[in-house]
Amino acid sequence: MITPPSYGAVNPERLVEIAAEVVAETQRQLPPVLRAAIGDVIVHYERVPDEHVLAEGFEADILGLFTGDAHGTEFARDQAMPPHILLYLENLWAYAEEDEAMFRDETRTTLLHELGHYFGWGEDDLAARGLD
Repeated sequence: MITPPSYGAVNPERLVEIAAEVVAETQRQLPPVLRAAIGDVIVHYERVPDEHVLAEGFEADILGLFTGDAHGTEFARDQAMPPHILLYLENLWAYAEEDEAMFRDETRTTLLHELGHYFGWGEDDLAARGLD
């Protein structure tokens, strides 16, 4: 279990700024065909998972979560769920041991992991790509 962060010298607003920078840079670095495919994926920055996420069985120290319909399955049912990625900044900060460079790296990895779920990859597929 990850211990709750103290934020050290970084305030919560700064974590959002850093994470948003990492998300934008990561998206820019994707091949054009993937950038186009993720155009509808919304990234939200949350402090920690809410009680609904925890009630679904996720651990309190989860770093990110993809919700919604995976790419290519949007029309599989009448009301598609818009794709969202949630990044849990306090958990990422704690996992990174309150180190900004590690926080940036883990935010990038977590974003790519969740985008992998959007593309329908399972945990084994993600691990094979170093995104576990």
